[in-house]
Amino acid sequence: VQLQASGGGLVQAGGSLRLSCAASGRTFGSLGWFRQVPGKAREFVAGIQWSGGSTRYQDSVKGRFTISKDTAKKTSYLQMNSLKPEDTAVYYCAVRLTRIIWSGLADQQQYDYWGQGTQVTVSS
Repeated sequence: VQLQASGGGLVQAGGSLRLSCAASGRTFGSLGWFRQVPGKAREFVAGIQWSGGSTRYQDSVKGRFTISKDTAKKTSYLQMNSLKPEDTAVYYCAVRLTRIIWSGLADQQQYDYWGQGTQVTVSS
């Protein structure tokens, strides 16, 4: 599976961005978005089960970020609204070939393939 993340950029606090993660290759069961700031551990942002569509979010993004999918295009979207400077990071998407149970969506060890990341910078 190859993953191509895009849509990052520079935005002012309070603004919005929509990230895309286009997948190619094998089918997969779950997709997650993660982010990483230099010098810090990568953290979970949101995840979705590819069939069924159950979602999970990190508490700090609930109500502001929305993960979605277009099954036909094998693409996931991360709509990010009300962005804050602390959302600044490189955002990665990842997939697992088999479906992860809901509680496992946040566990990056569960994922098999990772994209290259897209930079999101939120200015204050």
